[in-house]
Amino acid sequence: METPPDLVAPARDDRFAVPDIGGKGSATYSAYANERTPEGKAAKGSEVLPDVDKARIERSGNQRWLVVAGTPDKVWGTVKDFWQENGLLITVEQPEAGVMETDWAENRAKIPQDLIRNFLGKVLDSLYSTAERDKFRTRLEPGAEPGTTEIYVSHRGMYEVFVSEGKDQTKWQPRPADPDLEAEMLRRLMIRFGSEEKRATAALATAQERPVERAKIVRASDGAGTLEVQERFDRAWRRVGLALDRVGFTVEDRDRSKGLYFVRYVDPEADSTSKKDSEGWLAKLNPFKGSDASALSKMQYRIYVADGGGVSTIQVLSREGGADNSETARRILSLLHEQLK
Repeated sequence: METPPDLVAPARDDRFAVPDIGGKGSATYSAYANERTPEGKAAKGSEVLPDVDKARIERSGNQRWLVVAGTPDKVWGTVKDFWQENGLLITVEQPEAGVMETDWAENRAKIPQDLIRNFLGKVLDSLYSTAERDKFRTRLEPGAEPGTTEIYVSHRGMYEVFVSEGKDQTKWQPRPADPDLEAEMLRRLMIRFGSEEKRATAALATAQERPVERAKIVRASDGAGTLEVQERFDRAWRRVGLALDRVGFTVEDRDRSKGLYFVRYVDPEADSTSKKDSEGWLAKLNPFKGSDASALSKMQYRIYVADGGGVSTIQVLSREGGADNSETARRILSLLHEQLK
């Protein structure tokens, strides 16, 4: 028999192809339809790449920090929005130094949430206060990896105590920086940068290995001291910046190429006066016991971080550039040692 001239073989159409299920279950139309979409074909041809987190938490000693994608100028706005969204006012903004600081705020998580509090708090919330105050300083540094930023959060806290038997007089006392509170803020900030909550919590947990002491003070015969840190310069430089924030210094300028921080001590008394704090509770925060904090705050100090390969050395210099062997310099090194060890 001959094939009629107007009859041709039908063209192949994928609509009539039977999906290959490889012996796994039974074929369904929905699975078949999904397989035929462009997305399905791409997934079948290669593995789907896992989502890459744009933020991670790292740790060295008792300090943690957040590494995010983006340069500091791109990240700055997101960090500022984060603090404001959490109800904290920004009082210090120094983009050129990569530093922002919040105002003192009540730790309202300490207020008992009973039925009366829940009812009256809607109208008379200002009548409730807590015995704790917190403030946070955030430092942004260019990351060790190109195109990343390292974010450091330091905490300073105070608590109120009674000073009279009748409990009618109180005063504010400084309390140590809370590493757990700093870590929690880093976790929330990681979520703000787009990480899932479970992933951020897991990242924080895995970064909590046992701290290893990495710093020691070495005294010279003339009384001048240096602080040796068992870390390379780039890491030591960043950690010194965070330590200065924790102990109450503000960085007015810095020169990484020369390893210098130009810092000034923040006088709590002057700070409270500028904020018209009638209670004066901020004035109680002074790590330099027995020092004239007002005079101290008028002086600028130079913190020198020297590159020694695997070990970095930290020294307090005078305005002339020589080693400062004063009692204040020794106190500064001692405070930095507590943060870096």
